[in-house]
Amino acid sequence: MNSSKTAAKFEPARHWINGEWIGSSTVANSISPSTGEVLGQYSAGGRTEAASAIAAARKAFDTGGWSYDPQLRSRALLELADRLDERADAIALTISREEGKTLGQATLEATWSLSTLRYNAGTALSQTGTSAQIAPGVFATAMREPIGVAGIIVPWNSPLALLVRALGPALAAGCTTVIKLPGQTALANSLIMDAVAATKSLPKGVVNIFTEAGNEGAPLLVESPDVDVINYTGSTKVGRQVAEKGAQTLKRVCLELGGKTPLVIFEDADIETVAPLVVTALIQFNGEFCMTGSRVLVQRSVADAWRERIASLLEKVVVGRADDPNSQMGPVIDKTNVERIDRMVRDASRYARIIVRGGPIVDGPLAVGAFYRPAMLETEALDVPLVQEEIFGPVLSFETFANEDEAIARANATIYGLAAAVFTKDVDRAQRVAHAIKAGTVWINTWGVVNDAFEEGGFKYSGIGRARGTRAMEEFQEVKTQIRVVAPTPVDQPRTQTS
Repeated sequence: MNSSKTAAKFEPARHWINGEWIGSSTVANSISPSTGEVLGQYSAGGRTEAASAIAAARKAFDTGGWSYDPQLRSRALLELADRLDERADAIALTISREEGKTLGQATLEATWSLSTLRYNAGTALSQTGTSAQIAPGVFATAMREPIGVAGIIVPWNSPLALLVRALGPALAAGCTTVIKLPGQTALANSLIMDAVAATKSLPKGVVNIFTEAGNEGAPLLVESPDVDVINYTGSTKVGRQVAEKGAQTLKRVCLELGGKTPLVIFEDADIETVAPLVVTALIQFNGEFCMTGSRVLVQRSVADAWRERIASLLEKVVVGRADDPNSQMGPVIDKTNVERIDRMVRDASRYARIIVRGGPIVDGPLAVGAFYRPAMLETEALDVPLVQEEIFGPVLSFETFANEDEAIARANATIYGLAAAVFTKDVDRAQRVAHAIKAGTVWINTWGVVNDAFEEGGFKYSGIGRARGTRAMEEFQEVKTQIRVVAPTPVDQPRTQTS
């Protein structure tokens, strides 16, 4: 990776629609969660920009050759990966400043994104179908075709990784796209758009991107009959609204929603290896991650040792500015979310025992930022917000269980089913528990590992559809069956007996 760019292409940052840079009449500020300072300005899009982007994508799909040329799509995805690679260091630095990830974690996001696009360049060439002679003189073929215009709604917590996770398979499938990126990462968005603009293999109107601070343009993507599929990553609450509104036009939806990842620790797990991983699972991306390990379930016979060890590690976490190389955890997205997280911890303290208080940093040089120290509370109750609600911040619930059956019951006791982890040296038990937990991804003796070739997605209220793997491209495709009747060959002709 190298830094060919260090700032947004325009000031204020603009949108990329129909192959052109477009501004908006409304301008907003990009704010650093580390310092509270204004980093730059951007054009705040809305319904007007969304409508222009939809029209451009619709025209490109209906009149262009993009959907018929998998070789072009593969080349374009590889070229886009190269253009992002040229800007990856600058994008990572800007994401770190705008969103609050440590620079190392933001760089990891950029690296993931490149591999995702290159994987999808391969899947673009792996078009599959079936054909058969189903009766004498009758031939049938079933082929996958792009569904049409894809609307992609991206959250602020991983703007590049979660964009390309949907954009890659959408382009590989042959769709044209309209992308809504979040205002919180507007300057990073502009660098991403600059990479798209520099990708000469992408025809005009195939990728259209607008940045929105409010909530006007995204609903239009969901409502418009000219958008054929919606890919949304975000909260379960909003995901349900997307599904409901999309149903008005019988639109397909692919939703990756909230999570409440349980980390199930049996008595034979190695505390020196696993306890630091539990802390990483909580503080990675500042706890603002759908797969955050926000629940730790420990077998009761060893709970005291684990409670003490995890608490000790949490208290030592170095919280600091995202650009400080010594920081293990940066700020959350803004001070509004600091107060929201702390309100949930204060409420939980009425029914749960505080092990590590954590909380807002209100003194010293970090007081200007949106910093929240990790917290841990213990409860045995399941029907409480600490256990049932996604906090989206560095707050851990500590729970105990007696045996395997109770561990499974507790792990499955929420509406969520995005991910889980099981820690044990007993291979058979690991497989039994992983099979019984209702989640789209279950890690065994690890956490947070993803691979572009293997699907991820939610069970229960954590979503519909799958990202990554070959299934991801299928979310953006329809199956068309063609049946052709031809004159039967002599061997197919009915034969009559003669005397």
